[in-house]
Amino acid sequence: MERKGFWQSGHKPSLFSAFLYFDVSFMIWVLIGPLSVIIAKDFAMDPVQKANLVALPILGGSILRLVLGFLTDYIGPKRTGQIGMLVTLVPLVMGWKFVHSLDQMYIVALLLGIAGASFAAALPLAGQWYSKEHQGLAMGIAGAGNSGTVFTTLFANRIAQHYGSWEVVFGLAIIPIVLVFIIFTLIAKDSPNRPAPKKLSQYANILKQGDAWVFCALYCVTFGGFVGLANYLTIFFNSQYGLAPVRAADFTTICVIAGSFFRPVGGFLSDRIGGARMLTILYGGAGIMLACVATLPPLPVVLTLLFIGMMCLGAGNGSVFQLVPQRFGNEIGLMTGIVGAAGGLGGYALPLILGNLYKSTGSYMLGFICLALIAAAALCLLVVMQMRWRNSWMGESGKAKTTPIESAQTISG
Repeated sequence: MERKGFWQSGHKPSLFSAFLYFDVSFMIWVLIGPLSVIIAKDFAMDPVQKANLVALPILGGSILRLVLGFLTDYIGPKRTGQIGMLVTLVPLVMGWKFVHSLDQMYIVALLLGIAGASFAAALPLAGQWYSKEHQGLAMGIAGAGNSGTVFTTLFANRIAQHYGSWEVVFGLAIIPIVLVFIIFTLIAKDSPNRPAPKKLSQYANILKQGDAWVFCALYCVTFGGFVGLANYLTIFFNSQYGLAPVRAADFTTICVIAGSFFRPVGGFLSDRIGGARMLTILYGGAGIMLACVATLPPLPVVLTLLFIGMMCLGAGNGSVFQLVPQRFGNEIGLMTGIVGAAGGLGGYALPLILGNLYKSTGSYMLGFICLALIAAAALCLLVVMQMRWRNSWMGESGKAKTTPIESAQTISG
């Protein structure tokens, strides 16, 4: 059978819909990150409470990702995405009209996780239309929807400042998600190759395999690092360098752009040179950048370091999800949900590490040293596992030994 190129295969309206759904959902998921420095003026918070506030949406996304992954298996990614967008309206309305205490703000933050759980429906919607050799790029394009973070960090604090209220930002966020819901409903389409629903026992069988835990750990560092920093950097720039809320969010935007737009680059390059080889470079780069940030250099320098570090983490997200189908081609739907949830847990832990160590030491130095060591540990794990994989399913180049073929093995959760 003659193989088709990427742009001649798949279903472009569904790929675009997956990107758009993920984009607006990501925008809403990280809404509290930049707004946290303004919200803190209404609810007095210490560094740990601020860290908890920006970490809760990530925790909610990690937990609910498994729920949406299960629904994606049984009712399809399109209907799951529609449900996800409708439920996302609940915390937006609550944040707009019904928050009067920090405890209520925590509830809203946790419920925003339903937007972060969009990963479990958006990626299957796109990936199920493409064969293995194109899945790295397809999932990278859909996953580039994390660029929605850019809109939040760039405009959320400006809108709050203009209207003199952070609550109005939640109200205005209802508009784009309703518009995307309409577009998504009209043009998205489930792949005819959607696999049969998985049983819960199959999840348990997957977790008995050591490689599954390895991929969870790898994605915990790349995606967890990206989304954790995206949520926390506004606080970092505000606390460490004394930047005003809007200015701090602008600097965060610059870093987020790097992570967002290099995700598909990571998937594309991994398709060419192999995901393991690409990840080796990216973990090394991220670790070096984070170690340098720990010295707390002048603002222009730290911005450059964080930009490159986030670029490595964002590209790493695409590389991990190029690699996973090569090992778990028959269970990729299950692995998508499991690995995605692990990434969310990494993002939940990162603000807590930085917030708690800042409260204890009065400096971010130790926190960023910890993050650099975590990246180094991921690199060491990858190197060790790569030597083992070369004897089983991976060639010397870091790519799968067998040539990818057109296949009904697709992504489902």
